[in-house]
Amino acid sequence: MKLVRWNPFLDEGGDWGMLSPFTGANAFVPSLDIYQDKDNVIAKAALPGIDPENVNISIENDILTIEGTMQKESEVDEKDYYRKEISAGSFHRSMILPTSVNGDNAKAEFANGILEITMPKKEEVKPKSVKIAIKK
Repeated sequence: MKLVRWNPFLDEGGDWGMLSPFTGANAFVPSLDIYQDKDNVIAKAALPGIDPENVNISIENDILTIEGTMQKESEVDEKDYYRKEISAGSFHRSMILPTSVNGDNAKAEFANGILEITMPKKEEVKPKSVKIAIKK
């Protein structure tokens, strides 16, 4: 039996707030930035060279999923490649959101290869301020 060194970037599991982020050595996995303000959770995904028509976004149980396909536009014969690192095919990325959101009111914009998704927080998780009455 041959011993093989474990590589977390090739592993199908792992837990960093993500669900199945790694799908293989040459697979495309979009990078995500997720932050929040008082009213929204905002996610930005880097999708360079991807047609936004080929991207699907879903929000279910406070899990954001971005999936789609990358089209191969090269006319070079496969056997003529010296090095091939640009992937083609499908991609999938899921991330547990930091708080509950209203997915029905989410909005997405795509510009310069960056997908920005704005998801309003549910009312019950927004910070509230309460006036305290002082008795004299």
